[in-house]
Amino acid sequence: MKALFIPVIVLFWGFVAVCTWDLVFLYVGRGRMEIRRRYPEKLSNGDENELEIELSNHYPLAMQVRVLEEFPMQLQVRDWELKTKLQSKEVKVLTFAVRPTSRGRYVFGRCHTLVRHIGLFERKFRLDESLTLACYPSFIQMRKYQLMATTDRLVEMGVKRIRKIGATLEFDHIREYVRGDDYRHLNWRATAKHKKLLVNQYQEEKSQPIYALIDTGRVMRMPFQGLTLLDYAINSALVLTNAAILKQDRAGMLTFSKEVGNYVAAEKRNNQMQRIADKLYAVQTEFEETEFGQLYAYCNKHINKRSLLLLYTNFETIDALSRQMPYLRMLAKSHILVVVVFKNTELVDMSHEAGKKVIDVYNQIIAEKFVYEKHLIVQELHRQGIQTIYTAPENLTIQAINKYLEIKARGLL
Repeated sequence: MKALFIPVIVLFWGFVAVCTWDLVFLYVGRGRMEIRRRYPEKLSNGDENELEIELSNHYPLAMQVRVLEEFPMQLQVRDWELKTKLQSKEVKVLTFAVRPTSRGRYVFGRCHTLVRHIGLFERKFRLDESLTLACYPSFIQMRKYQLMATTDRLVEMGVKRIRKIGATLEFDHIREYVRGDDYRHLNWRATAKHKKLLVNQYQEEKSQPIYALIDTGRVMRMPFQGLTLLDYAINSALVLTNAAILKQDRAGMLTFSKEVGNYVAAEKRNNQMQRIADKLYAVQTEFEETEFGQLYAYCNKHINKRSLLLLYTNFETIDALSRQMPYLRMLAKSHILVVVVFKNTELVDMSHEAGKKVIDVYNQIIAEKFVYEKHLIVQELHRQGIQTIYTAPENLTIQAINKYLEIKARGLL
């Protein structure tokens, strides 16, 4: 035992020396770790938002780093950390993504960085400044569709090319006849005057009013993949109005429940999209029954020109549709009305599952009943001459743009 005494003493004091050196290295001198957030000015609801944290190592040696961020309450993230290694004087940017599922203010608290060299001790550096970001409707989707449209790659996103039927009637200019032109467009008066064949050139009709009517009643609180139906409708409305303005149409919107609010008249001014985004930012679902009579009276008073009305709502039963059908028919008489009917994908999946127990068979039959009733709702709308979009919530934006392009191509508006 005496033979081990000296080695144990040596190891003990060696361990004390290493601990002392590690503490002195971490806490004494100019060594430090700088933290800097590089977050965007605002978040996009329902999308993966990339955030960056910049770390600067001012220690003379390489350091192991752990980053702990205090996330907003809405994200419900509690076990998140980033690990990395920084060489001396190195600056590194750490990238991660968050997916918000509700609009509003997101407050990021303090950002903590734990650094160590040997690993016996860690020193904590802290960024005390909190950061508040506003979460807006999905402007990432809006920019993505806008970029695809300008580069003529919308087909990759699922937007169909609709064949134009007939010809548009908006006159553009007179030009010389070239082989292949439609002889019905010949301008005989101009031809006789200039003694050469001239034809009328027409263009796609522009400056047509497009409105997104968003139901904020309790039926729109149903969640799918973390987002409510209202959030899906708002994201789709933002992309649709932007697409309409890109095609030189006038875009507007309003929200309605028991009362009508957040009305933006259809225009194509430069700041129109910002006005619509600001209105949609604060829209919340209400717990009241929607009054379609108020919607009809408001549209009859404020929307005088024949317009395309895309109605974002949700009918779960044929009885709910029957109560509102008189107002929908009156809207369809004055405007082109398109009603969005959401497909309940969870019920569809449940109706296809094979039940092993009595309760499973019971749930399957009930799911099949609701799925069948959705089809009855769509058939009834078609029977009344009202166009519909029957789609899963995640495909709503694509289907809405396709329906808009179809109506424009068919010259219905």
